[in-house]
Amino acid sequence: MSFETVIENGVAEIVLDHPPVNALDSTGWLRLADEIERVGKDGAANAVLIHAVGRGFCAGVDIKELARDGSLITAVNHGCYRTFAAIYDCPIPVISAAHGFVLGGGIGMVGASDIILASDDATFGLPEIDRGALGAATHLYRMFPMQTVRRMLYTGEPISAHDAYRLGALESVVPRDELLPAARALAAKIAAKSAKALRLAKESLNGIELLDVKRSYRYEQGFTLELYTSRDSQEARDAFVEKRDAKFDK
Repeated sequence: MSFETVIENGVAEIVLDHPPVNALDSTGWLRLADEIERVGKDGAANAVLIHAVGRGFCAGVDIKELARDGSLITAVNHGCYRTFAAIYDCPIPVISAAHGFVLGGGIGMVGASDIILASDDATFGLPEIDRGALGAATHLYRMFPMQTVRRMLYTGEPISAHDAYRLGALESVVPRDELLPAARALAAKIAAKSAKALRLAKESLNGIELLDVKRSYRYEQGFTLELYTSRDSQEARDAFVEKRDAKFDK
């Protein structure tokens, strides 16, 4: 199992646990989407807290799966779309507590969330351009200014938690050992509110958001699919798996 869920005192904690880097394959993304939808609908929780064990929050998609079979990009895209949409559409508030690396699909998860907390060792990045892919810039736009997003996407370079906080993406940055206590305290404060009020607040906030996150990401995914059908994309995946520099057509 790539994750586990514990519901207590009105908070559903979904814990990513998929060594070594919490990178999910196409099946894992679909299962995670199903679970987020389930906890959002069953009425046992008033808030969701997503966090992870291991070296980092989430390294995104399983590049090795796609290196073996590039045709799985449509299944991966579908799983990512459903997971990010499940977080965004979840009828109750979703908090992400991120540590270590937050990459690719991890950006989609935190960027779709209502609130993000991070440990001071966290970094946020979209390395897709070095993996023969694109994606989740839509969710990065919910976190950072336009030119920061473009630099991150073009270079593949990450941004630190402290810079992310300075740019307004994070609710707070705390030492690693204080991350879960801080996130749990915030989740408990939210979960104590009226269930009806929280659901109406979430629906109304999504309704007034200027960016249609799901339509924007679906548009973006079309370019990801186009890139995946190219020789450059396969070369990028092969180079990543073989731990060498990629050689692209000019």
